[in-house]
Amino acid sequence: MKDLNNKVAVVTGAGSGIGRSLAKALAARGCRLAISDVNETGLAETAAELKDADVRSYRLDVSDREAVYAHADEVVRDFGQVNLVINNAGVALSASVREMTDEDFKWIMDIDFWGVAHGSRAFLPHLIASGDGHVVNISSVFGLIGVPKQSAYNAAKFAVRGFTESLRQEMKLEGQPVSVSCVHPGGIRTNIANSARMGKSENGAAQRKGFEKLAMTTPDKAAETIVKGILRDESRILVGPDAWGIDAINRLLGSAYQPLVERFSRKNLYI
Repeated sequence: MKDLNNKVAVVTGAGSGIGRSLAKALAARGCRLAISDVNETGLAETAAELKDADVRSYRLDVSDREAVYAHADEVVRDFGQVNLVINNAGVALSASVREMTDEDFKWIMDIDFWGVAHGSRAFLPHLIASGDGHVVNISSVFGLIGVPKQSAYNAAKFAVRGFTESLRQEMKLEGQPVSVSCVHPGGIRTNIANSARMGKSENGAAQRKGFEKLAMTTPDKAAETIVKGILRDESRILVGPDAWGIDAINRLLGSAYQPLVERFSRKNLYI
């Protein structure tokens, strides 16, 4: 996909953050947009910023498999085809393995992993039919390294990475006209930390403040990086200098990165 003009792009989680910025970046390149979110107020705000674009909004809970498959069919009816799907919707959870509830564990996996899997599988036949498709799944730097109190988020984001990398290989081996990219953002200045669920002993205010200090990249900059990665057909798109640094440490040290994370966590998370 060398040109995005007049391509039909689907963006989940478009009501705020990276999703909203992606919608704006794609619209600026001439995309026709199907944007969705469970937050209808935020989604309406995004749509208002795209008033000059060909855009339709849909309320969508990505954890609902039947709703996602119905959404794929609806988008094709509305636009005639789909070329690009960005499975961006996500949530956060900070809790130790001991304290994490089954409900919270299921909540984050249903959205952060199953939402991506549902979106990829529901739209894949339509992307193949377009003759020029691309799947973009949002993982995280926490899909590259494990971090204390992020076991559930790690589990979801590692799963997204494995699923996406496998899908890319399948599309190539089958000779299908669909590219696949996995995105690993570092700290992005969005509301995900403010809306995160916390374990009962977590100092939520302190953790959110710490995240704000570490968030190095704006959503608009993240979106530009992702769009450029799509146009270059990159298999792995790293977003932000911290993402590049974490990826390098992981490649250089392998599992030996863990003592570094432990030292950082002792100072910043166990407070």
